[in-house]
Amino acid sequence: MSTAFAERERARRGLEDRVEILTGGTHPADSVHEEVIEVMDEAGFDLSDRTPREITSEEVRSCDYVATMGCSTLDVGSVGTQVDIRDWDLDDPDGRDLDRVRTVRDEIERRVTALFDELSTSI
Repeated sequence: MSTAFAERERARRGLEDRVEILTGGTHPADSVHEEVIEVMDEAGFDLSDRTPREITSEEVRSCDYVATMGCSTLDVGSVGTQVDIRDWDLDDPDGRDLDRVRTVRDEIERRVTALFDELSTSI
């Protein structure tokens, strides 16, 4: 969900040549959860062709900003102090009812937009 919102914000703000988005999890699922596909479709995003991927500590170290969803097992202490890590501490949507997943979706959208608002003043 966060990647879809970040891609939208990057395009809206014309930052495609200045912002790279890396996505992944420490223990990714085999596929995007059906409830996530459904609530993101409601918001105008088709995630049915997306595949979760693992992200490495090396990739995280290459970033300026990292947002974790709160269920990460990534040892963020090993990435160094130059990476601004935001732990958003959000519920994992897997197995949640659609109303709860919508709440998580809306919170992710709000936080992604706020992060891009913050970034827009510094890049």
